[in-house]
Amino acid sequence: MAANTLKPLDKLNIFSARGIQMRTFHITWLTFFVCFFGWFGIAPLMPIVREQLHLTKAQVGNITIASVSATIIARLIIGRLCDTLGPRLSYTILLLIGAVPVIGIGLANSYESFLIFRLIIGVIGASFVITQFHTSVMFAPTVVGTANAVAGGWGNLGGGVTNIVMPLIAAAFVGLGYTGTGDSWRYAMIVPGALLLVMAFVYYKFTKDTPAGNYKEIQRVAKEKKKGTFIIALKDYRTWVLAFSYAACFGIEITVDNVAATYFVDNFKTSIILAGTLAGIFGFMNLFARALGGIFSDKIGKIYGLRGKGLLLAGFLVLEGLGIILFAKAGNLPMAIASMLLFALFLKMANGGTYSIVPFINKEAIGSVSGIVGAGGNIGAMLIGFLFKSENITYAQAFFYIGIGVAIVGGIVMLVHLPKVKAKESVVIMEEAAAARA
Repeated sequence: MAANTLKPLDKLNIFSARGIQMRTFHITWLTFFVCFFGWFGIAPLMPIVREQLHLTKAQVGNITIASVSATIIARLIIGRLCDTLGPRLSYTILLLIGAVPVIGIGLANSYESFLIFRLIIGVIGASFVITQFHTSVMFAPTVVGTANAVAGGWGNLGGGVTNIVMPLIAAAFVGLGYTGTGDSWRYAMIVPGALLLVMAFVYYKFTKDTPAGNYKEIQRVAKEKKKGTFIIALKDYRTWVLAFSYAACFGIEITVDNVAATYFVDNFKTSIILAGTLAGIFGFMNLFARALGGIFSDKIGKIYGLRGKGLLLAGFLVLEGLGIILFAKAGNLPMAIASMLLFALFLKMANGGTYSIVPFINKEAIGSVSGIVGAGGNIGAMLIGFLFKSENITYAQAFFYIGIGVAIVGGIVMLVHLPKVKAKESVVIMEEAAAARA
């Protein structure tokens, strides 16, 4: 067996699928992409659901909060499972479990039943942790930030595509005569559920836990050394700094995925299909913006180490916050679109910048650190959801307050410096981590 098939790759060729590393890279981002269809497939259809189930603004807010709440616990659990069970089996199990409520949500006939389904569907959001863990295992420290950012960004792209495609799928069922407009969302959700089942088979069949093989096929670190990785991650203050910053970028992203279509319908009187398309533009920024964040972070890291990466992340967050404030104050649709693209750029670059730092925090607990930071994003989204739930605050006002909060978080991250680990020392850390896993 060739040596390069047993160790992490030191370069990322996105046009290649040769070798277990690149095959896993493409499968993991594609699986994460599909997971967004399951996780947020119902979001652009909420105006229809709201009308049919007679939901109030507060109830819609509760549903938004529920959609990201279960993800918090799921990401913590999945992060630990990646360290022990392995990413391949962890992803397969998650996809099989997640497909059930996605297909089943069409059976909801009341606010309470819909809320329960939406809550359970949230576990699919833990897929992000596995994606980031798996790319961290497959790529060398010199490119791991870029690999994580590209995989995460292309997967997150599913959030934008979902906003565009799901209204079209619902309309197709109506056009084919299977259902009326009111029930179209029920039929439409069968599609992402079926795709999750397909990806469960693909992930189990065609990926490996590490370049050297699956966990059960290779000699791994003794169990007593693997215990306590979650506690190790919790005790490191850098884990909390990153969780805090991720709440201010990814937490905002999934909030926008949830409410953007409704916001455009209510504020600018657009159609559901147009609103979904506009919300999709926000998601499409993931095609390149998150990757840019990882690329810039890797380049800065080679010169200034982790402290440079941290300062770059802080800058992204401050600019993101200012962009959200402009979005909240936009008085017309063109201005809203322009300002949305502005803050989306820095938000997604902040996502990439955050997970460019994650693999360097603790070589013995990469999965647990990834899970905790990922959960931080969802905690942020859950707390933000209470703003959109309030009957006394408009969506525009909520975005304004969010923008201020994000800018403040950026300032805090700028003040709380990460240790000045030099680039060469960072490479050693990651090489030791790869050796420990393989």
